[in-house]
Amino acid sequence: MIDSLESMLRRDEDEVLHAYPDSEGYWTIGIGRLIDERKGGGISKAESSFLFSNDTAKVDAQVRASLPWAQNLDPVRRAALLNMCFQMGVGGLLGFKNSLELIRTGQYQSAARNMLQSLWAKQTPARAMRVAKQIETGVWQ
Repeated sequence: MIDSLESMLRRDEDEVLHAYPDSEGYWTIGIGRLIDERKGGGISKAESSFLFSNDTAKVDAQVRASLPWAQNLDPVRRAALLNMCFQMGVGGLLGFKNSLELIRTGQYQSAARNMLQSLWAKQTPARAMRVAKQIETGVWQ
């Protein structure tokens, strides 16, 4: 039954891989999955964890491809780079050319200081302080 139901709903609901307003104006995704809070929609914690796991694997692969040396970083500093990618994408991270070179060469204090002089740090100061401190110290913040 599940396979037949899926076929039927794929035909009737379609499958849209981004959020979109349905015919009533409520936010929906996938095969008719209501996510609009106004109608009680959303996702479960398990679904959020599943999405996070997929997103983390994707971002990690992008960082490995763009910055192969980052694989040699300790997990704390590597996670700081992934945190930045979650906020601004890999392209945004790659814009930190000087900071990345300082990190690559183990000059963590200078890298952190450099990171805090960026537009990113001005726009999200608390987050930037935590991430820069993590780069500087190698300690989870």
